[in-house]
Amino acid sequence: MTPTPPINAQICPLCGQPNQCAMEVERATGVKQPPCWCTQTQFSAELLNKIPEAARGVACLCATCVNEATP
Repeated sequence: MTPTPPINAQICPLCGQPNQCAMEVERATGVKQPPCWCTQTQFSAELLNKIPEAARGVACLCATCVNEATP
């Protein structure tokens, strides 16, 4: 059985690109960041359900994936 690799919180779980989450940048660098755009955005239940279960609550979506899902 192959172990599942850990979820990288800096990578969008939908597209695999860097998510540019300000909270993760601050954690990684120790440099204070302004509030992340994601803290002021509404995410549809449909979009949130697309996130793999292992990444839920661990990795943020990127703005591109959110914008593409918004009508």
